Amino acid sequence: MLISTTKKNNVLRDLSTLLLKHKQEIIAENQRDLEGAASLDATLVDRLKVDEGKVKGMSVSVDEVMLQDDPVGTVLHAYTHPNGMKVENRVVPFGTILIIYESRPDVTIEAAVSAFKAGNKILLKGGKEAKNSNLYLVKLWHQALVQNDVSTDYVQYLDIDRATTQKLLAENTHKLDLIIPRGGEGLINYIKSTTNVPLLISGRGNNFVYIDDEADFDMAIDLVLNGKSRLSVCNAIDKVLLNSSIPELEVKLEKLVTKAKEMGLNVLADHTIDQLDTRLNVVEGDEVWSEEFLSEKILFSQIDTLENAIEKINEYSGGHSAVIVTNNRDKAQIFQYGVDCAAVYHNASSRFTDGGQLGFGAEIAISTQKLHFRGPVGMGQLVSNKWFVDGEGQIRG
Repeated sequence: MLISTTKKNNVLRDLSTLLLKHKQEIIAENQRDLEGAASLDATLVDRLKVDEGKVKGMSVSVDEVMLQDDPVGTVLHAYTHPNGMKVENRVVPFGTILIIYESRPDVTIEAAVSAFKAGNKILLKGGKEAKNSNLYLVKLWHQALVQNDVSTDYVQYLDIDRATTQKLLAENTHKLDLIIPRGGEGLINYIKSTTNVPLLISGRGNNFVYIDDEADFDMAIDLVLNGKSRLSVCNAIDKVLLNSSIPELEVKLEKLVTKAKEMGLNVLADHTIDQLDTRLNVVEGDEVWSEEFLSEKILFSQIDTLENAIEKINEYSGGHSAVIVTNNRDKAQIFQYGVDCAAVYHNASSRFTDGGQLGFGAEIAISTQKLHFRGPVGMGQLVSNKWFVDGEGQIRG
């Protein structure tokens, strides 16, 4: 049963109001989670924490999605058959979506907002470390739904144990149409091997910056450091490739390393560049190139050509984001078309790979696969299509 755009927007308006009205209660529930998070990795704690700014960000995301056009019902193709039938291909909701995620309570708002505005039902399976935060946020969701005579089935939180989760995945007990796993490769690979339900993979980052020999190096430094301004996010920069023909490379590298160390980064290097600065920590082997750091580590390397840079990125990156810094637009085009990532940047920070920054208001995930969609996934991507054919008794001869 379709919900009208007006009713969906009224739900979202009420939810945004409730988030701000109850921000202290949200923060208090989050504090309960933080008190039990002492044993967690620092990056998970960073993702777990909710403060006034984070609550405000949730409310803003809801408002932005509310103001966007409802994709449901959009006509993608229209055709009048010679026999008089009216044919339309229209956007319809995807169906029932399960998202499995760790540590980030804001996903409970952003994911569900994106799914709901597109007419879907969503099941939320958050990590136990964020249980109190998530349950309170879903309570506010249900209040907004009930206030507008909409079933709470549209947003459900699954507070279930491992065995029940395994049964859900293996037997599709909730008649799911799509699963979105947001977590490490271990979680993604487990779900892949357990279920026959289609997946939308929100995979690893391991993002690269390539600094060309025609780059504004001060700009490059800013982009590298901004790409490392948050350590626990999937759009952070982990690897920096410097063209060996950069004029005065040693002097410029010294400035970059100094700035990185001032920021508290652990600056690593391979043997292509370690001789240019004694402060670089040398790493051995190729395994590090495939690693998503999610930490203060950053790796520098020297590379001879643009083509070799593209080849290296395509071999090791997670397919998330990649940046070229250059004043040569032709080189930038070659890089952007050649690098196999969801978002490819010319003279801009990888930190913009985010639904809110790219005009979606909120996102449910950042897809690193090529089907169904690629990159940030908002309400406009959480849809399918259906053929509507209206006739007057026509039969095919």
